[in-house]
Order: sequence, then structure tokens, then C-alpha cells
Amino acid sequence: MSYNRNIINQGRILMAEIYLRRAQTQDLAAIMKIIDDAKDLLKKNGSLQWQNGYPNRETFAQDIATQTNWVLINGNKVAATATLQLTPEPTYRNITQGQWQQPDEPYATIHRVAISSNYRGQGLSKLLFSNLLTVGQMQGIKNFRVDTHRNNKAMQHIVENFNFKRRGIIKVNDQNDPERLAYELNLGSHHKLTRINNNFMQPLIDKL
Repeated sequence: MSYNRNIINQGRILMAEIYLRRAQTQDLAAIMKIIDDAKDLLKKNGSLQWQNGYPNRETFAQDIATQTNWVLINGNKVAATATLQLTPEPTYRNITQGQWQQPDEPYATIHRVAISSNYRGQGLSKLLFSNLLTVGQMQGIKNFRVDTHRNNKAMQHIVENFNFKRRGIIKVNDQNDPERLAYELNLGSHHKLTRINNNFMQPLIDKL
């Protein structure tokens, strides 16, 4: 007897074998399908974010090459993607209508977040962010930043649920509308940080 691996429970789908790993070159087509769908949804919702060609295939190829892009896997499918940047973000140097809580401390930036249209509304954004924060924390990061368009209410809702605080306005290279809402999460000093090297997930990747 065989069972469908996706079990319906109170109208929601329970997912099996779901985990985060670094993206690989062979994931690029699936990532771009997710991004293209996300661009369509943003446009439908009246947001100018991601409507000028960014991010494109070259953006994600670079993210993969630098091992900063991550994918959430459900079974053998790429269900979500995000980039976790551990180097300073140039567009965050200037912030108006506020200020960073920890302006001089190391931080990680969460960029280019998107959920597959096949999994929207199933809580994957929470799993994705939780895993990204775990990855950052395990590499010694306790400050996290993210920015989003003022009309991207879904992203604002996600980050605010994770206790990110709005710090002000930053500007990105976008001729349509450069202003972005800037958010920051500061984990307290009571959190114990475990430092590990950047290859901590390589054994898992090698087995895939």
C-alpha cells in the first residue's frame, strides 16, 4: 500500500523531508521559475519591486558561486529560495528617517526571498526564515537586516512576525522606486553563539 507523502491536515499540507541547503548550479532553473512567479505576484499586488529586470539569472548564478544562496527543499523539489549575505551591504550605509540599532556590529542581510507558487500559504516562509537565522547564528551572527518595498505587505508581515524592527528608509538601484523599508533583528547577548566554518553543510551537499 502506498500513501501520498503530502498529508492534508485541517486544510494545510504537512510536508515531509523538508530542509535547507546551499543552492547548486542545477537548482538555477527552479530558482528562476520561483523568482519569475514572484515578480508576477508583486506586479499583481501593485508593487514596483523586482519590475526592472532584477534579480536575473546572473544574480543568482553569482549567489550560487559565492555560496550565499539557499534553497528550502520539500522532498526533491525546490520550494523556496533566499540569499544570506554575510558581508556588509553597500546600500545600508545610508539610512534616513531612523537609524540602525547596531550600526557598527557585524550583520547578515537576507536578500531575494521567494516562495514557490506551488507552496504559497503553507507556512514555508516561517521555515525559511527560521533556518536562515539558524545558519547565521551558527556562524557567529546575531544581527540581521532585510529591506523590502513599502507595498510588499507579505514580506513586511513575515519579518515583523520574526521581531524585526523597522529602522528607517534605504535606497537601492531601482529607477522605478528606489526607496525600501529597512528592518533589523538584534539577537540579545544572552544567546550563545557557536562559530563554525562556511563548509558546515558540505557533507550534506555531497550526499545529494
